[in-house]
Amino acid sequence: MSNKLDYKELGLKCGLEIHQQLDSKEKLFCRCPTQIRDTEESNFEFFRYLRPTESEMGEVDRAALEQSKISRKFVYKAYDTNCLVEYDEEPPRELNQEALDISLSVARLLNMRPVEQIHIMRKIVVDGSNTSGFQRTAFIAKNGSIETSVGNVGVDVLCLEEEAAQKIEDAGDSVVYSLDRLGIPLVEIGTAPDIISPSHAKETAMIIGMLLRSTGKVKRGLGTIRQDVNISIAAGARVEIKGVQALDMIETMVEREVERQVHLLEIRDALLDKDASVHDQIFDVTDVFRDTGSKVIARALKKGKVLAVRLPGFAGYVGTEIQPGRRLGTEFSDRAKTSGVGGIFHTDELPNYGITTEEIDALREAVGAAGKDAVIMVADREKRARGAMESVLVRAQETLGFIPEETRRALPDGNTAYMRPLPGASRMYPETDVSKVEILAEYVDSIVVPELLTEKAKRFAEEYDLNRELAERIVYSHDLSLFEQLITRFNGNSVVSATLIVRTLTGLMPELKRDGVDVNQIKEHHFIELFDILSTGNIAKEGVEDILRLMAKKPTLGVEDAVSQLGFAGTDPSEIESFVESIIAEKHEFISQKGISAVGPLMGIVMSEFRGKVDGKLVSSILKEKITEFLE
Repeated sequence: MSNKLDYKELGLKCGLEIHQQLDSKEKLFCRCPTQIRDTEESNFEFFRYLRPTESEMGEVDRAALEQSKISRKFVYKAYDTNCLVEYDEEPPRELNQEALDISLSVARLLNMRPVEQIHIMRKIVVDGSNTSGFQRTAFIAKNGSIETSVGNVGVDVLCLEEEAAQKIEDAGDSVVYSLDRLGIPLVEIGTAPDIISPSHAKETAMIIGMLLRSTGKVKRGLGTIRQDVNISIAAGARVEIKGVQALDMIETMVEREVERQVHLLEIRDALLDKDASVHDQIFDVTDVFRDTGSKVIARALKKGKVLAVRLPGFAGYVGTEIQPGRRLGTEFSDRAKTSGVGGIFHTDELPNYGITTEEIDALREAVGAAGKDAVIMVADREKRARGAMESVLVRAQETLGFIPEETRRALPDGNTAYMRPLPGASRMYPETDVSKVEILAEYVDSIVVPELLTEKAKRFAEEYDLNRELAERIVYSHDLSLFEQLITRFNGNSVVSATLIVRTLTGLMPELKRDGVDVNQIKEHHFIELFDILSTGNIAKEGVEDILRLMAKKPTLGVEDAVSQLGFAGTDPSEIESFVESIIAEKHEFISQKGISAVGPLMGIVMSEFRGKVDGKLVSSILKEKITEFLE
């Protein structure tokens, strides 16, 4: 369907929120290291129960209120690299200066105007991801813009905030978090709703990602950057999609959300044409299923009940697809799950799950449903079941009127699922434990604007005779800093070229990893030592792979010792000449037929004999000379 959508006609408005961890030495409000730990290293844990608090105006944020519908126990795994600030047992310390410097560098890259005074705010979060029940955040800059292929996109907001704890286990009634990530400095970049298509959303995210990486001060790897996407169409509503991890999924997410809203509007119009309505009575239909063969319902009845609601005129529409594999009934189910139930049943999908036709007929009779009516039911503990049915009734009523504003969770297949209502202003209030920070014009002017990666790639191509693909590959890789160290050290060396360095770091190393080699054992100093020896001409670059394999297996071994163990000491040219002459004598008929073209096939034979001991250029030169002499 996405190919048929006219985004301009639909009035698509789209904006991005980019969350990027900063690579600072310390956390935002304490001096703990920003080190990610293995949960097996945890040496302490504690638990909390969190509840929403009122704002200064006496209001409770609607999103926080919904999140607190289920009472959950939050367990926190701590480490020897955590402190009392992360436990919420001690007030926060002053704002991390290094993180602020990086944030202002980002602001300059985004053409933003920094504020004159930073005030820390508390943002209420009761999903357990912060031990305190709120996240500290600071507004840093505003009124920026970036250039894209279809015009400028405004950048309205740049905030500096603390990263949340990482969820490692969700058992329903309890959730386990790891505190190693909590408090890592994070920038949040919010664009204006200037994005006009799914492809434009992806392009904008790529540009912002490039600008962030250009600082050289952001963390890399899975989970260090997240994209939230805000989407609406003219007849629909603003929806925020949280946690888009993969850049390639942004385009699909926008397409699928527009698709969802278009389908929901079509369903609404069709239901209104049929005079559909919502009957707000919740029926106890436990007796209908007292002797059921459905294992799901029978299991629930051991501690609970079966409750149901009737939706007049909804028959056939609850099962209507709104995203690939997701239906209107899935929307109802997502809302029901906020009360802790595992899901719902609806008559558009029954008989199924062990529920018989006779039970469906009895169910319809019990709630007074006509043929055009849909029935939704749930089996669980009575409190949960009732809360689930109340949520379904609210969502069904919305279906007849409007698309609700809400926060949705990104799913791996490009679809989304309901999380909570959009938060309001009441979730924010001042942080009184951290002093304000003055931002002087002189301080902002002193922040160095880094070279963009796009410009760096052009410079590398020109200065180091790299082709464009290799230049771009290295500037976007994790090894950019190492490359810059190596090229500074070996630039101009006839053996250790920029091309060799890039191909080793971005080509050979991934190949070794795919072969099962533990490349994490190979450190920066190993590469420096390796290229030092290569630069002298004592070993050939053909031996690099074998040396790296050995270094990964024996990381404490020096590179010179590895060269010695592999027998890669330099070879006397006269030894190579003697071997080549013996090959020519053996292959004289082949050489007579092929002439000078025999050099290529014979190269392999010679190089296999002297692998790692001699440079290919030297072998090629000797072969050409000796074959020419033979042919004369």
